[in-house]
Amino acid sequence: MGEHEHQRRSRTWRPRRFPNLVPRSVAGQVFLLQVVVAIVLVAATLLVLVVQSQQHAAQEARDRSLAVAVAFRDAPGTATAMQSEHPTLVLQPSSEKMRKDADVGYVVAFDPKGIRWSHPDPSRIGGHVTGDFEPALTGKPFQETFDSALGRAVDTTVAVFDDKGRVVGLISVGIYVKSVNEMVAHQLPVLLSVAGGALLLAAAGLAVVSRRLRRQTRGLGPAEMTRMYEHHDAVLHSVREGVLIIDDRGVLTLANDEARRLLDLPRDAEQREVTDLGLAADTTELLASGRTASDEVHATGDRLLVVNLRTVDGGVGPRGSVVTLRDTTELRELAGRVEEARSRLELLFDAGTHIGTSLDVVRTAEELAAVVVPRFADFVTVELLDPVLRGEEPRGAVTGMRRTAIAGIRDDHPLFPVGEMLQFPPGSPEALGVTGGRAVLAADLSASDGWAAQDPTRARAVLDYGIHSLVSAPLQARGVVLGSVDFWRKAKGPFEPEDLSVADELAARAAVAIDNARRFTREHAMAVTLQRSLLPRVLPVHSALEVAHRYLPAQPGVGGDWYDVIPLSGARVALVVGDVVGHGLHAAATMGRLRTAVHNFSALDLSPDELLAHLDDLVGRLDMEGASDVEVSGATCLYAIYDPAAGHCSVARAGHPGPALVLPDGTVTFPEIPGSPPLGISEGLPVETTDLVLPEGSSLVLFTDGLIERRGRDIDVGMELLRTTLERPGSLSPEATCQAVLDALLPARQTDDVALLIARTRLLDPGRVADWDVSDDPTAVSGIRAEAARVVNGWGLEDAAYTTELIVSELVTNAIRYGAPPIRLRLLHNDDTLICEVADGGSTAPHVRRAASTDEGGRGLFIIARLVHRWGTRYTARGKVIWAEQSLGAGVPDSSLDGEALLDEWGDDEW
Repeated sequence: MGEHEHQRRSRTWRPRRFPNLVPRSVAGQVFLLQVVVAIVLVAATLLVLVVQSQQHAAQEARDRSLAVAVAFRDAPGTATAMQSEHPTLVLQPSSEKMRKDADVGYVVAFDPKGIRWSHPDPSRIGGHVTGDFEPALTGKPFQETFDSALGRAVDTTVAVFDDKGRVVGLISVGIYVKSVNEMVAHQLPVLLSVAGGALLLAAAGLAVVSRRLRRQTRGLGPAEMTRMYEHHDAVLHSVREGVLIIDDRGVLTLANDEARRLLDLPRDAEQREVTDLGLAADTTELLASGRTASDEVHATGDRLLVVNLRTVDGGVGPRGSVVTLRDTTELRELAGRVEEARSRLELLFDAGTHIGTSLDVVRTAEELAAVVVPRFADFVTVELLDPVLRGEEPRGAVTGMRRTAIAGIRDDHPLFPVGEMLQFPPGSPEALGVTGGRAVLAADLSASDGWAAQDPTRARAVLDYGIHSLVSAPLQARGVVLGSVDFWRKAKGPFEPEDLSVADELAARAAVAIDNARRFTREHAMAVTLQRSLLPRVLPVHSALEVAHRYLPAQPGVGGDWYDVIPLSGARVALVVGDVVGHGLHAAATMGRLRTAVHNFSALDLSPDELLAHLDDLVGRLDMEGASDVEVSGATCLYAIYDPAAGHCSVARAGHPGPALVLPDGTVTFPEIPGSPPLGISEGLPVETTDLVLPEGSSLVLFTDGLIERRGRDIDVGMELLRTTLERPGSLSPEATCQAVLDALLPARQTDDVALLIARTRLLDPGRVADWDVSDDPTAVSGIRAEAARVVNGWGLEDAAYTTELIVSELVTNAIRYGAPPIRLRLLHNDDTLICEVADGGSTAPHVRRAASTDEGGRGLFIIARLVHRWGTRYTARGKVIWAEQSLGAGVPDSSLDGEALLDEWGDDEW
């Protein structure tokens, strides 16, 4: 482009100036005319203000005189002064002060007969007032306007009443109108000054406006301006693009013919807000926002418009926006495809976030069905193999699938219901999809013989219902087929080949989630099986307690909660509840190890604090050895020993919640059991034992923290709810109490496993307990033996009398010979057992050995071990107890042997 051509085109777009088209004399005449109009308006305004001021002056005079009269009437002491002996002495000074302070003409007080008490002219005091004041005696203020020597005046008269409502005097206040007019006159110069300033400001404004108008019109005259606008209008209405001009308020100020056609604007569209034009929501939002837009595509009716918007900042003109519109309807098909692709991407994104939210196979299948309807299909059915539903790995050929989930736009569909076992013939879309590993399309179901062959009757019902198109995609993960998902359409158009990729992607994402849920189901089932196998299947029946128990695994995963009831010597029984941190198989296995350890330690007849100390050491060693993938540190345990002979219960705990105690009268308490750190982290801290006295019929409630703790609920709330549940009126059995507690405290979906153990206490019959203090003299053995035989015979146990004598003789003799005083013998008859206990103050425990033929002793404990069911030693705070338990039931090995028979086993040469 040459230089001259460039200059020529540049000049084409510049507005031309015609400075001589408007003569300066004409402009000056217009300006003078505008100034004259402004002066006339200012003068008229001043005249109106003066007239209004005079009217306001008269009204203000009435108001001021009334206000002063009422103020003087209501002033303290006015009524009293009028009733005094010399009213003038008080009223004259006060009325004059009121007159001067209020700046009124006069303030006169006079009696009901009209005789003055006060007056600005003292010489007129005592004279009769002029004018009419009778109307004021009624109690209403009386005003009148009159002409005086000083000009027009306003007088207000008010009556003054005493406490009994009688008129004791009157007050008359007068004010001259001229005094108010003088105030207006003082303000007149100010008004004139303001009017002059307004006139000058108006003249300056007119000058600025005239100059701005000449500058904006480029000096063009009316003819040139008319011709220019005609040209602009012709251009606007002849171009093939729509043009809109919108001001800064969002009001459409101009729209050419093409814009009206493209947007289908009403006739009165101009001067209306764009939000009221009935345009599409996105188009309206763009036009009203005023933001810059370049080639944005908007659908309006059956057209696709490309919209460009530029804002005008108002530097040389008004603020607003200029919009251009182009019809691009030919791009509709492309835009439709883009929208379809966008919706598919959104569907796949939502599938990734909504499928697999829970580790439940059925729930995952339901999420797949729910996320697709109605955006991709009108109905969705999911079928899974039975092994998958059980958490097992599918093996072998696919012979049938069970319908697991279904979702649709309606519920009255004829599709197979959930739970139905389906067999797909070889040529059906489902079978082809499973075989080929890809989604299969049946765009027209009426033409699909393989699909109809499955069930012709139901196929006809499906077609009659209106379902016409199907896509079947296999659910497979790691190359293993888990099931199939079918997408059905009724209201939408038939599926197309492009939909197969979407179906494959949805099926692939769902298959991964289903496989994860299947694995979790398998592990969960294994953990539950292991957990239940490690827990006691049947708790031992014990005369000391009536026991009920519950174990509920958590739905997310089995934990390490456990419980146990362990019979101990002396008719005692141990109650245990524990919790291992973590979930899964390792937690369950660790729980089994701890339970076995507690059983072994209990066999040693350890006290609760000693047993937990040993258990703490064991947990520490397990963590150090790394014997388990689960860190055991942090496990908790509560161990209690109940003695039914005395009704005593010793309790100790390590990091575990304390028990609840329900007394026979229904009172619920939480005994204070000193807490110790959880197992494995106590670092040698001692465990304390608490001794409780339990009346017969009391219930000891042991539980794990999963019963009372819940996310979003404070533990104190759970404890209080447990208390309220246990305080229910009526005597419930332990079984009923267990169920009531679980119903009240557990949520619908628990996140932690729960172990609950409830034991109702019993006491041994005092008539079946006998004890004696034994001296440390060997000669006392025969007497004690005879006493024991007498008591046993008294209990009706004659068959066990002789054996009991041997046991008592041996144990008492050992205590006297090797133990230390005090020595005490106790016999307990508990159901089918007879227990003999000998306590002494020594700490040396006897042990069984086989005596040599030359030994004089050493055969006593061996004989006892052959005669009794079991025997052992337990230590106390002041010594030890050696006990022997005889079983009175049938079938106990060696129960028929007596002492003589045992002695006969050795010949004379062996002694």
